[in-house]
Amino acid sequence: MQSPTGHRLMAAAGPPNIDGLRIVVMGTGPFAVPMFAALLGSHHRLLALVTRPDKAAPGRKPPPNRMRDVAEEAGLPVLAPERINDAAAVAELAAFAPDLLVVCDYGQILSPAALATARLGGINLHGSLLPRHRGAAPVQWAILAGDEVTGACVIHMTPGLDAGGVINSRSTAIGPAETASQLEARLAAFGPHLVLEAIAVLVAAGLPAGPVGIPQDPGLVTKAPRLSKADGLIDWSQPAACIARMPRGLDPWPRATTFLHRQGALPLRLVLEEVAVAGQAVPGGVPGTVVAATDDGIVVACGDGAALVVRRLVPEGRRAMSAAEFLRGHLLPTGTRLGAS
Repeated sequence: MQSPTGHRLMAAAGPPNIDGLRIVVMGTGPFAVPMFAALLGSHHRLLALVTRPDKAAPGRKPPPNRMRDVAEEAGLPVLAPERINDAAAVAELAAFAPDLLVVCDYGQILSPAALATARLGGINLHGSLLPRHRGAAPVQWAILAGDEVTGACVIHMTPGLDAGGVINSRSTAIGPAETASQLEARLAAFGPHLVLEAIAVLVAAGLPAGPVGIPQDPGLVTKAPRLSKADGLIDWSQPAACIARMPRGLDPWPRATTFLHRQGALPLRLVLEEVAVAGQAVPGGVPGTVVAATDDGIVVACGDGAALVVRRLVPEGRRAMSAAEFLRGHLLPTGTRLGAS
């Protein structure tokens, strides 16, 4: 039986083991799939998947849910409550009598009552080195913040957002050209080992266990809130180095976006795909204005006196193209403005 990611899935694998736990998995996004597949192939007994309910705009199909696909292929029950902390959802969870909840990329914060449905509470696989980047988009914010190193970790959950003790972690350098989608895939591959190791730590601590893991330093907490479309809109008053990280950090969504303002025409939406900080500063340049436009790139002034070179972009309704290709159809005299619509 093969999952969408190519992992061989078995609802029960290997000989019985007295240390095997009854587990309910909670997750939705693709980041959770590798660790889910590893649990299905372990000696632990998976009871069900809890995932976000399918939602779609009118006339459209709901977005893919790879966790649901894997669970259904493995023959697991799938629960999708609108609110996991409602009494009915908590009762449904408690009916499975799990030893442990394993949570990753689920999208809801569990209440004390929900966590209490499992003897050992819950563990959460998170895509950063907590307490840095607590929230729904840790991979993207690590790149946007200019971090050189990130990683993944497993915490013993509390009712707070990503606030439990850190059981284990693994770090990795962020590549200078690495996008959020590429980095997320690398971090997801850490999940199987980290989760299985964290479960072993809980078992070794004794059943039922009290709080496990190293407490997080509240003074080191940073936030990584869920991204919105507005996060993709470039503020040219920001330093060039910050703007240069946006195409990587906002891939594949919402992407780094600006608007080209031309006399006598409507603003043209542009997605910036490949950019770099210019080698020379442009003191006095008005942020968001074009200071040069050649086949080598479109140079735009930024807020710190530096400039950004746009080398590849996607005009609205068109394919991706180089700056040279774009300039064949668009005159960009010095002073042309880029910015909000």
